Amino acid sequence: MTVSLPRTLVIGGSAGSLDVLLQLLPVLDPACQLAIIIVLHRKSDNDTLLSDLLATRSILPVKEAEEKDLLTPGMVYVAPADYHLLIEPDGTLTLDYSEKVHYSRPSIDVTFMSAAEVIGERLACLLLSGANTDGAEGLQMAQGMGAVTAVQDPAEAEVAFMPKHAMTVMTVDRVLKQVEMAEWVMSL
Repeated sequence: MTVSLPRTLVIGGSAGSLDVLLQLLPVLDPACQLAIIIVLHRKSDNDTLLSDLLATRSILPVKEAEEKDLLTPGMVYVAPADYHLLIEPDGTLTLDYSEKVHYSRPSIDVTFMSAAEVIGERLACLLLSGANTDGAEGLQMAQGMGAVTAVQDPAEAEVAFMPKHAMTVMTVDRVLKQVEMAEWVMSL
């Protein structure tokens, strides 16, 4: 039996990404049929504060991802602090406590790669502001498996290193200014 997975957008970021998300989520169309996964680097003791904050600003429902959650169109999932977030072939989410990648757990690369393996051409990945190289390798792999890739315009990023690094290792499909992001997301 094959499972039909929803078109999925994975957004990854670190330092400087929260403000972008707080401006993006309120302007997404409520009819959005994407499953959206957000992977942000954060301290391990943040509990559900991030998902609660995003939920107050989002038109779409937001929840902290839990073991065996089923990817659902129109839902925003936030990777919990101190866990990698993986997508299983049956469309469920798995939390993983293996070693940190690029000093981070959750790692953007881990989620980009996992999503690429399972979702392939029905995946889009967006890499936002940040201060390390996490995300570039996963973005490259996702693109190689047919995913659409985008980065925040480094000129607008609070910390340009992460999107700029991705642009040095690959040719991303889109470089987005913040005002272009909602339209791009809805075009997916």
